[in-house]
Amino acid sequence: MGGFFGAISKRDCVLDIFFGVDYHSHLGTRRGGMAIYDTATGFQRQIHNIENAPFRTKFEGDLAGFHGTSGIGCISDTDPQPLLIRSHLGLYAITTVGIINNTDQLIETHFSGPGHQFLAQSSGKVNSSELIAALINQKGSLLEGIRYAQEMVDGSATILLLTPEGIIAARDKLGRLPVLVGQNEEGCCVSFESFAYQKLGYHTAYELGPGEIVRLTAEGYESLAPAGEEMRICAFLWTYYGYPNSDYEGVNVEVMRYRNGEIMARDEEARGRLPQVDFVAGVPDSGVPHAIGFANRSGRPFARPFVKYTPTWPRSFMPANQEVRNQVAKMKQIPVPELIEGKKLLFVDDSIVRGTQLKETVEFLYSSGAAEVHMRSACPPIMYGCKYLNFSRSNSDMELLARRTIQELEGDEGQKHLDEYADASTERGQCMLETICKQLGFNSLGYQSIDGLLEAIGIDKSKVCTYCWTGRE
Repeated sequence: MGGFFGAISKRDCVLDIFFGVDYHSHLGTRRGGMAIYDTATGFQRQIHNIENAPFRTKFEGDLAGFHGTSGIGCISDTDPQPLLIRSHLGLYAITTVGIINNTDQLIETHFSGPGHQFLAQSSGKVNSSELIAALINQKGSLLEGIRYAQEMVDGSATILLLTPEGIIAARDKLGRLPVLVGQNEEGCCVSFESFAYQKLGYHTAYELGPGEIVRLTAEGYESLAPAGEEMRICAFLWTYYGYPNSDYEGVNVEVMRYRNGEIMARDEEARGRLPQVDFVAGVPDSGVPHAIGFANRSGRPFARPFVKYTPTWPRSFMPANQEVRNQVAKMKQIPVPELIEGKKLLFVDDSIVRGTQLKETVEFLYSSGAAEVHMRSACPPIMYGCKYLNFSRSNSDMELLARRTIQELEGDEGQKHLDEYADASTERGQCMLETICKQLGFNSLGYQSIDGLLEAIGIDKSKVCTYCWTGRE
């Protein structure tokens, strides 16, 4: 994934950009970058690796050398950015969030002739932001170029440009990610997360529509290209990777998660499948609010049978090595024996992807004395890796727990019946749940339904992307 923040002001706004980008650190763990523009000295830029130290630590030493009244920054889980680009359209900085599935095709079609080149990373891959910039530079203006790039990309491309005249923000053409504009008396900012600028004294002024392009200056903002009618905003924003304080399309993340848990408990009650447990708990961190909603509706008390020790390892997937990641995840789980020994526990997780760490969590709970462990997923079974955003690291759909289980049960024939397996009311659906329970050691397992999830989000379901569950665009 990745996050972004930009600001333009009548005063020096380097600190706004620094803190605004830092507030997107939950969206990526590989690289951070800032590009600042000053009318006297021009562009300043810095990129750091943040795999072993947070953004704030890496960039604190750069602040004294940065100065300017406009800038953009990013947290990136993929390529080094922002990039500085010089072309016939002028000098500008660019950062992007999204995924390009047709990179090779674009290069072959548009840039394979003499005189074209790209800087390759060690893996041989091309920097996505550099490719977006190359597409933009095919046209006679930045506006025309941005629209062209968005049309040519298979996947998604949300784009921020910093020019000497201001900031241009473009939401991807189907609005899979949010882009919000904040404003105060001195200028404007643009952000993925709304809470990031609220803490800096900006108020929400505008939310871009799908494919919309907006220019920001210190005096205000203006739309350069209108929003499209069709939207497919990512549902995982609310269930998993969005920050609790943020609002997308007018729906708060934390409130949605409470509501989602309530709907799960309501539907289990209606089917008579709500188990008798001592406590309802959330798998930290993003499973917790779903669990609070579940507990409130079910009448079972909420508790925290284990807590995460995060001062030194705030995120379990930070180390590059999978074995180290698993060990870190294990070391972070500190039990509260009084809430585990002899207790029947129901846990709610934000999602179940591969199941690896969840199995270790269940083993940890039983070794700590739990009598029963019931598991609930706050979203439906994940059947497909995301092809529109870069938040899933699955190399194959068969790495996904649900798909892997289906293959074990029926082989290739089972892959023809994914909708049936995703429905717990069917024989195939029940068979998948029972098999996963045996594999991972749950006493029972339940997934939120697609209808329940969409009800919890509460916006027009035709505007929400559910591809990773349904495989339908």
